[in-house]
Parts: sequence; structure tokens; C-alpha cells
Amino acid sequence: MTAILDKHLRAATRLPSSRALSRHLGVARNTVTLAYRQLVDEGFIVAHARSGYVVSSDVADRIIAKASLRQDNTAASSVRPNWSTKLSGHFIDQRNIQKPPDWYTYPYPFIYGQSDPALFPTADWRECSRNALAVLAIRDWSADMIDGDDAMLIEQLQQRILPRRGIFVAADQIMITIGAQHALYMLAELLVRPGKIVGIENPGYPDARNIFTMRGAALRALPLTRDGIAIDESLADCGLVYLTPSHQCPTSSTLPLATREALLDHAERHDMIIIEDDYESELKFDGSPTPALKSLDRSDRVVYVGSLSKSLAPGLRIGYVVGAPELITECRALRRLMVRHPPANNQRAAALFLALGHHDALIRRLTAVLAERAAVLAAALARHVPELRFQQPRGGSSLWIEGPEGLDTRRLAEAARRAGVLIEPGDVFFDTPPAPCPFFRLGYSSIAANQIDTGIRKLAALLHA
Repeated sequence: MTAILDKHLRAATRLPSSRALSRHLGVARNTVTLAYRQLVDEGFIVAHARSGYVVSSDVADRIIAKASLRQDNTAASSVRPNWSTKLSGHFIDQRNIQKPPDWYTYPYPFIYGQSDPALFPTADWRECSRNALAVLAIRDWSADMIDGDDAMLIEQLQQRILPRRGIFVAADQIMITIGAQHALYMLAELLVRPGKIVGIENPGYPDARNIFTMRGAALRALPLTRDGIAIDESLADCGLVYLTPSHQCPTSSTLPLATREALLDHAERHDMIIIEDDYESELKFDGSPTPALKSLDRSDRVVYVGSLSKSLAPGLRIGYVVGAPELITECRALRRLMVRHPPANNQRAAALFLALGHHDALIRRLTAVLAERAAVLAAALARHVPELRFQQPRGGSSLWIEGPEGLDTRRLAEAARRAGVLIEPGDVFFDTPPAPCPFFRLGYSSIAANQIDTGIRKLAALLHA
């Protein structure tokens, strides 16, 4: 194919027989035959009965036409548009969490949100993907669903995922999204108008802050107590509040049950809507998880957002939103304009993964592994850098660390990266970060337990230096 496109083989050039070419290349004749058939299907060569294969003249014509068109366009237009004035926004200027794309090449990756490939249930997922490609299954998911979802996945969420959080809802109250972030984007589009006061935890999830800012929200930074937000005057006039109550981002604290009930009472009295981002709630090391805000909601004021990213794999991009039927109807109409629906084959594979009990088994395995790594990390921090402060981990896959006053964790992170240790500076989580910012986050989902102590020892040496 490359030889044809580069004009080394011209139109009507006769190609060697499959027998001769296989002998020349030292490969099986069937391999050459299959390659020739693919080139025929793609229109690069033509098969002639009893005379073999020749290069197609149509391909040569298309190559010449494209080259001519490219030359004409270059000659006709030499003034490029000024894209900086054409764009309606400059989103690259937002403060976001940054992770090296080659994070997996670092020996000590204490970063959050990446899974350990060694823990991925390859055989189970392969089985479900294979079953999703059965003839009858393909008939179910291959059609355009327009604004619909895989019924089996919705059913599995109803039966296996949401009841663990105390949530029991009808099918018309659930919609599948391309990850939790897709859900947040749509909810911001539907619920936020320019100037609307939106409360968000401080420190809190940077991408939620950026999404609401894009919609023109007047952000209200909600200060945190040891257990989460306070129910006080900071909530005054907030029409919408975004929270991560079960596993606060980034501190990992859990909002107590009494505070949840007080928050719901405040929301009902002041006509406030709450978006509950319930990430990592299933990864709890001890005791029963605190009931979700949505499970305590009696007036449909809580919109619940979840995903399979932290438990299964972030790359699958399978999330979901649970809310009042009227809201979900509008979400479906909006999603149809954006992506119509998430890939249906992935939805079916995920549904099978849940139905066969693989997800339940994975949660048990992940929780045990993460609990071990969390204990090793806490012990290493206490041993090598006792001056750092953090809460003992009770679940999830990261620790929020407070360093001594004057520590610049941006500088620390850069020095650590050069030594092969990846950490996440904490300034990006604050609405207005302290300067210098002494906070940082250590993830342990993507680093093996036997690497943790050495990584923290290296980090301690850099911090002390």
C-alpha cells in the first residue's frame, strides 16, 4: 500500500503471484493471499482472472487529484485566520490537575485516578466483551438508540449498584453518561445560569469548578471543617451546591450522617438543589458506608452522579446520573445533541460484567489491596516524614497531606518528578490557594505496595533538603 501511495508502483503494474511473494518474504502463502484480498477490498489493487493482481488505476488518479488540489489550495490562500480571536473561550488557561502522560514509566507514581493494570480483571472483562459480540447481543446494541440506554445496564444499576448506597429508583430516573464528568457538564448546562450562586467545597474538585465557571456561575467557596462543609451562612443564597460527601475531594473526609440530614433540611427550606458526586464510596476499608445523600432525600432535591471509573477502569468512561424523571428527560434530550448515547457495546459488556458478579468480586479484591497499600503508605509517612499531617485512611485510593508552613509543594513536586517520584501539588484544589501551598495529594492505586516505602524515603530526603 505504501509503495502504491508513494508512486513506487504505478497503475497497471503487475504484482508477483502469492506463491512467489510468499517465497521471497519467507512467510506463509495464506498470509500473502489474505493481504492481497485486503488490498482488493480497499481498492488499491484489482484481481484479474488467471493473470493475478495489478495496481488499480483509480488509486493513481485519486493520488494525483489530491496532490493537485493541495497545490491549488496552497496557492489560492496564504492568509490563515487568527484563531485566538475566533475562539469563544480559552479553556487551556483553566487550572487543572496535571499528570504526565507517561506516568507509568516512573518508578514511584503516587498519582490519583489511574488504575493498576495488574489488578484489572482481564479474563472476566474479555469474557463479557466476547459475550457482548454474540449474534443476538449485537442485534440488541448495534442499532441507533437515539437517546436511550442499554436496558440491561440500567437494570443492573438498579439491582446491584444503587441499592448498596440505599438508592431505589425507577428506570426513568437513571441515565448513562460518558463518565461522571460528562454528567457534571450536562447538569451545569441544565441547572446553571449566568450569575447563579453555586456552592462548591474549598478545597474541592477542580474540574467541577471549571465546568460551573464556564456556565457563568457565581462560585461560592464553602470552607471545610474536619468532617466536611458546615451548615451555616456560607450556604446563604446558594441555588445549587456541588458536594463529594462520602469521600471528599481531595481530603477524603466523610460528611457525618447528622450533617447530611441537616443539609437536606436546609435545602428543602431554601429551595436548593444538591449535586452529589459519590465517587469511591464503594472502596471503604472498615464498617458500613454512610448512606448516600440521595438515599435520605425525600423531595427529589439531590442529583446523584456515579461511575465505574474507580472500581473498574477510567478508560471505559461509563458513568451515570440519577435524578427526578423531569430532569433525566431533559438530560436525555441534551445528551442526544452532544453524543446521542454512549457506545452501546461497552454498555452491554459492563452490564454483563455486573450481572455475572465480576464487579462484586473486583470490589472485594480492590478494597483488600488498597487497604494494604494505604496502611503501608501511612506507616512510611510516619517513619520518614513525621512532620507531615494527614488523616488515617478509611477508604478510597489517596491521602491528603499537609506539610509544614512555608513548604512549596509545586517546587517539591518538580524535584520529586526528576527523582522518579510523582506527587500532586494541592494548590489546584483551592479556589484561592495559599502561597506557598503546603498541601499535596498522594495516590496509591497505581503503585505496588513494595515500592511505597522507598518512594516516600526519596520524597522525605527531597523535602528535608
